[in-house]
Amino acid sequence: MTKQEILSHIDHTQLKAFCTWEDIKKLCDEAIEYKTASVCIPPSYIERIHKTYGDKINICTVIGFPLGYNTTETKVFEVKDAIAKGCSEVDMVINIGDVKNGDFDKVEEEIKALKEAAGDKILKVIVETCYLTEEEKIRLCQCVTNAGADYIKTSTGFGTGGATIEDIRLFAANIGPNVKMKAAGGVKTREDLEMFLEAGCERIGTSSAVSMLKEE
Repeated sequence: MTKQEILSHIDHTQLKAFCTWEDIKKLCDEAIEYKTASVCIPPSYIERIHKTYGDKINICTVIGFPLGYNTTETKVFEVKDAIAKGCSEVDMVINIGDVKNGDFDKVEEEIKALKEAAGDKILKVIVETCYLTEEEKIRLCQCVTNAGADYIKTSTGFGTGGATIEDIRLFAANIGPNVKMKAAGGVKTREDLEMFLEAGCERIGTSSAVSMLKEE
């Protein structure tokens, strides 16, 4: 797998609470130079990126991040606001409390509401696998599929664990044909990147891929 093939699947990510405009500009400049799939950034930077870079860059942001327990109404507003400001992709965090309460219908309805708000823009659903049982992961594959979301995503990168190849294989066996997969959290080496892409991931969220591959 060539370096450029890998980079074309990367959501080049900077989501730290203390990231500055200089950090964000560096991320965007790298994304343009190395032709990554997108930049994944805090919502507060969407408008400034869009004004600075225009159509040169594909902007992805996060919704209900990183804990997911915002109300559905709040998340819907976040999606609409992000898209209005120039975002093309949104990565939402599910309400993990609803999962633990067994309220999978509620989880599915929330995903559906956010997909409706996103319209023709891409919706990725972060399920935060580190907190889930295998049965919960399988049920969430069904929720994401039934709700019409575009992707299922493993992790925020802020939980107790990140993407594992076992979870990607479990997703692949249980999602519908129209759902893609994104691995995120702890994907640090070229071997990791290739492993997840070969397992069927369409996207990988990472802050380190560009610097790592640039040094090769």
